Amino acid sequence: MNAVQDPRWTPHVTVATVVVDDGRLLLVEELIDGQRVLNQPAGHLEPGESLAAAALRETLEESGWEVRLTAFIGVYQWTAPDGTAFLRFAFAATPVAHDPARALDTGIIRALWLTPAELRADPARLRSPLVRQVVEDFLGGQRHPLALVKDIA
Repeated sequence: MNAVQDPRWTPHVTVATVVVDDGRLLLVEELIDGQRVLNQPAGHLEPGESLAAAALRETLEESGWEVRLTAFIGVYQWTAPDGTAFLRFAFAATPVAHDPARALDTGIIRALWLTPAELRADPARLRSPLVRQVVEDFLGGQRHPLALVKDIA
C-alpha cells in the first residue's frame, strides 16, 4: 500500500535551528548507532507546542544556548533509509546566552561552532542530508518572515 494512502502513515515532525555567530554555525555532535554525527540543534515537536517554541526548546536542550529566532528557512521532507518519514521545519537564529554548565540531552556529546567550510569538509559525518540542505539554503540567503509559521490556538 502506498504510504500516502495508508491512514497509519505518520511522519515525524521535527524542528531545526541554524544559529550563526561571527560566520560560524552552531552544531551538535551526537552519538547515533555508535557513530559520532553532526546535526543542527533539532528534535521532535511535542504535543501542544508551537513550532517556534519547539525550536527554542530543542536548541537550549541540545546545546545549552538560548537563541532568538530571526527567520523561517523552510520545510523539508525526507524519508530515511529505514522508511521513517520526516517533516523538518527549519529556523534561523542568533545566540543570546549560553549556560556551559547545563546538562545536554541524552546522546548529545557536545555543542560546537564550525565554519561552513569545516562543515562541508566531512559530509559523511552529517546525521542526514537535511543538515546539509538546510545549511546550504540558509547560506544561499533563503529566509522567510517568522509570521509565515502560524500557531492557531
